[in-house]
Amino acid sequence: MSSEPIPLGRALASFDALWSPRIVTRVNDYDVRVAKVEGEHIWHVHDDTDEFFLVLDGELHISLREPGGERTVLLPQGSVFTVPRGTEHRPYAPAGGAAILMFEPTGTPTVGDRHDEIPDHVDATTGHALDT
Repeated sequence: MSSEPIPLGRALASFDALWSPRIVTRVNDYDVRVAKVEGEHIWHVHDDTDEFFLVLDGELHISLREPGGERTVLLPQGSVFTVPRGTEHRPYAPAGGAAILMFEPTGTPTVGDRHDEIPDHVDATTGHALDT
């Protein structure tokens, strides 16, 4: 990890792939990841960890399947939301996409522990190193 400040704009400009997060730094045993997103991710669950989202640019929607039924939260730019562990969810971003920052334990797969079939546009990864 870098011992210098990392401008998030430069980090985001260093790649074009959608739904393919880059690890910008680590905090203890957690990755801080940035990603460009547009369209739908997949329904998935992280059994043992919460998933934190911060919308840096654009707008993100997260559909949730909860005991009381299904709902969608809308996250405009500057908003944060945490999906509780064990909650089935599906992020998506409308046309124009979004840039997001996620905070989760190192090694957490982007498609969770249980998930729908993974389409070609979703990168099943634990994050990629940032090339700046």
